[in-house]
Amino acid sequence: MKSLTEHLWLNVPSRRGFVNITPQVDDLVRQSGVREGLCLVNAMHITASVFINDDESGLHRDMDRWLEELAPHAPVSHYEHNVGEDNADAHLKRSIMGREVVVAITEGRLDFGPWERIFYGEFDGRRKKRVLVKIIGE
Repeated sequence: MKSLTEHLWLNVPSRRGFVNITPQVDDLVRQSGVREGLCLVNAMHITASVFINDDESGLHRDMDRWLEELAPHAPVSHYEHNVGEDNADAHLKRSIMGREVVVAITEGRLDFGPWERIFYGEFDGRRKKRVLVKIIGE
């Protein structure tokens, strides 16, 4: 069995944002030499997410607005977690969007459905954060 473990580092300059990391993950799958297997992509921070969806700007704006309605940033006094911090909403947004995805690798490529892409979701940005990519298979 082959395996590859790498880390992607991202620094989203705004508090919230979505980054299509599919090209970087594709490159790692090719580097791994795995033809049949699985690719795990995992946000390594509790205020960030990895998820799969369409790469369409209107959808991204809708998702951002929806998440902000579900877990608004302000007023920060609304949250018990915000003792010396102001990111309780980011923890909740991460819980909604998820920590990781697993994508099948078939014939050396990520095996997506139509329009599927892998995204990093940032909910408390403006600093460097890490995404784990773990590829295993034959």
